[in-house]
Amino acid sequence: MPRFLVVLDVDSTLIEQEAIELLADEAGTGPEVARITERAMAGELDFAASLAERVALLAGLDAGCCAGVADRITLTAGAEQLIEGVHAAGGAAAVVSGGFHELLDPIAARLRLDRHRANRLELDGGRFTGRTSGPVIDAGAKAEALRQWADELDVPLARTIAVGDGANDLGMMAAAGLSIAFDAKPVVRAAAHLSLPRRDLSAVLAVLGLRG
Repeated sequence: MPRFLVVLDVDSTLIEQEAIELLADEAGTGPEVARITERAMAGELDFAASLAERVALLAGLDAGCCAGVADRITLTAGAEQLIEGVHAAGGAAAVVSGGFHELLDPIAARLRLDRHRANRLELDGGRFTGRTSGPVIDAGAKAEALRQWADELDVPLARTIAVGDGANDLGMMAAAGLSIAFDAKPVVRAAAHLSLPRRDLSAVLAVLGLRG
């Protein structure tokens, strides 16, 4: 049984990029998607509606582009040290993303994450339809993932930690025993227990008393 559970957001938290913007670059719709993403992260737009609007701009894109896009994703400084430190201390590490399994799965395998969850892009004939498939991972779904994983791993909610940067993370941060705003939007900093302004995820280890 893990001693504690750390759940991280992915886009602009675990990784430096917004994955949907990388896909949109491939589709030639990058600037439009970036504008919608910025407003959604600031809490100005409903996430599910903004996701649908952005995914629609990927319609017709060949799914084979995902391998090349994945190569352009970079982990945030300290990400590997954080996951390794959590595991070394007997904790569990998980991520939940408003992004996509198509890009998250290789990262989850590389980091040996205990749990991960994201949206899925609908396919037709090897091309994206412009829609998602299955439940949308919005703020409510992120909070539910944290609660479900804590229950599965027999970790009390008081011993869960949520790390995020955008409005879509507020639900899981409210559910967690400790919430950490990571280089976050003002609305997230205001709601979190504490804020880490520098883009170095290994700083979370110090917060947890796992590094001097």
